[in-house]
Amino acid sequence: QVQLVESGGGLAQPGGSLRLSCTASGLTFSSYDMSWYRQAPGKERELVAAINSGGVTNYAASVKGRFTISRDNAKNTVYLQMNSLKPEDTAVYYCNALAGKYGYWGQGTQVTVSS
Repeated sequence: QVQLVESGGGLAQPGGSLRLSCTASGLTFSSYDMSWYRQAPGKERELVAAINSGGVTNYAASVKGRFTISRDNAKNTVYLQMNSLKPEDTAVYYCNALAGKYGYWGQGTQVTVSS
């Protein structure tokens, strides 16, 4: 079955950095568009960054210039490098894989930005 496993979350200070990873299994990773979403308490889940199967990237305005999404098809892994973190980046971050009508979610990883 398809599994998406996120890792790399944790506690960071404002201005700090974290790198999230999402490793997929059970699917043809290179054919999938991959995205990172986040959900803060009391808020809706929102798209943070996306990278399609061709490597084209897209970012939410709130993270542009601070976050970088990338993928390694040989490792079935998508990354989210988060720099210059702000307290408002605190959320559970979810990995998403999408190809046509097939979409899958990871279990999420908590990111907390606090001094």
